[in-house]
Amino acid sequence: MQDTTTSAQRAHSVIRAGVLSGEFPAGTMLSESALASSMSMSRTPVRAALGRLQDEGLVRIYPKRGALVCELGVDEMRESDQVRHAFECAGVQLGDPEARNLLGRRLRTNLDGQEDALRRRDYPGFATLAMQFHRAFVELTNNATMLAFYDRLQDRQYLSIVRSPTVSGDPELVLDEHRNLLCDAEAGDWTTFATRLREHQSRGNHIA
Repeated sequence: MQDTTTSAQRAHSVIRAGVLSGEFPAGTMLSESALASSMSMSRTPVRAALGRLQDEGLVRIYPKRGALVCELGVDEMRESDQVRHAFECAGVQLGDPEARNLLGRRLRTNLDGQEDALRRRDYPGFATLAMQFHRAFVELTNNATMLAFYDRLQDRQYLSIVRSPTVSGDPELVLDEHRNLLCDAEAGDWTTFATRLREHQSRGNHIA
């Protein structure tokens, strides 16, 4: 049982990484047999891994055919954005001044890293830093339940960032928007933060 569980965890990690990196692009039909062979394991842990990935919204299983890598739909992006917007705004609204001040110092280093990644066109690296940046606002709530729920959206968030036309097309705009969000958060101006964040999300995903 332990070996099967460990193999399923490894299969999940490998397949998930392939989806997020673009090795398995949206529309790809994944074969249990081929995946099992490539990872030198039986089909049982691969089947378990694909089931978990379906629960996470990354694939859709078609019995006897395989698992289709899902495209991130407009409705899914909108719903994810709405949840993240609510939690990030709550952090800015609820965070105490000292916590916001410490956040500002920490995130300026993160912003420097974002700028460097975009200069090098390292979009996966930028996406990781951008996710840390946005998560930091939720951390201001000091609410473990909110953070755990927010983290469940990480895969969708990552895909929306790396596929965003704004990230590659107008990186300076993205950085300016992040800087403005940080300034609003430091000031505790959560209403302006909320407006800017909504515009930032809509522009990034081209969602009205």
